[in-house]
Amino acid sequence: MKKIAFALLMLPFLISCNESKEDKKSMMTESNGKINNISIIIDEDLWNGEIGDSIRKKFAAPVDGLQNEEPQFTLNQYPTKIFEGFVRNSRNVIVVEKSKQSGYSTKKNEFAKPQQVFYIVGKNKDEILNTLEKKADEIIESIKNGEIVENQMRMKKASISDEKVRERFGVSLTIGHGYKYDMVKDNFLWIRKEFSTGYNSILVYEMPINIIENDSTLVNNIVKMRDSIGKQFIHGTLDNTWMVTEEDYAPNFFNVSIAGRKTYETKGNWYLKNDFMAGPFINFAIKDEKNNRFLVLEGFTYNPSKSKRDLVFELEAIIKSIKFLK
Repeated sequence: MKKIAFALLMLPFLISCNESKEDKKSMMTESNGKINNISIIIDEDLWNGEIGDSIRKKFAAPVDGLQNEEPQFTLNQYPTKIFEGFVRNSRNVIVVEKSKQSGYSTKKNEFAKPQQVFYIVGKNKDEILNTLEKKADEIIESIKNGEIVENQMRMKKASISDEKVRERFGVSLTIGHGYKYDMVKDNFLWIRKEFSTGYNSILVYEMPINIIENDSTLVNNIVKMRDSIGKQFIHGTLDNTWMVTEEDYAPNFFNVSIAGRKTYETKGNWYLKNDFMAGPFINFAIKDEKNNRFLVLEGFTYNPSKSKRDLVFELEAIIKSIKFLK
């Protein structure tokens, strides 16, 4: 009876604790920052030396698949003394400083939500550089994954219907505001968003499961596949023009996993044959053994003389929102 009485006495306290935790979460400031931006909290003497060079080399490395070099992240440097206010509430934060102790740690939603904060501290320059060397790839992957989710969350707030995708291919997609169905066929969809300087496009189609993994190289097979689709469906305003893969820049190729399925990711550049239009593309060929097919989702953008990094990243976020319904 004493144990029961004690438990009853403690119940309001436990409920109060849980409520206060939930209240704290709900009251937490919403994080800020453009997509693919990182706030680097580091003092000038470190930023202007070898440590700063290492950070820029790793986190502002050129994006794969773009003809013109663009950094994978935009870095905004702030000294440690002003690590407060809007800087503290940035969605992606890396803190680098000299300290009496050495180490690496990461915290989620420390000052705002959603947020990732990474701490790299060392007693001297070499210790900091060593930690950067070991942890940079891990940090980059974590930030990129977080930015994919952030992009998807923003699109969900004003997404368009994916009913045509569901009907034809048995999958769902989060398709952001402004996209429209440009071409609708039984086994092919072209979804496009136009803006003042160009457009973004998503293609969805399926291929026989033996079309990619045959005797030839995987990259060549994917290039042949997308060139055949381009000739059949993606034409310019002029006669005898169609989309092909740029031959002068070898595509980047990766083995990845999407929705738990083996996937071939190809990044490269496209152009319109017999025309002047060109731009980057990202192609995901998803092996769907259950339905005996390769489901292919490709994004490509046209934005001449303008930045293309975040446009391609938006296309990647749409494609990676895929969920198989059957």
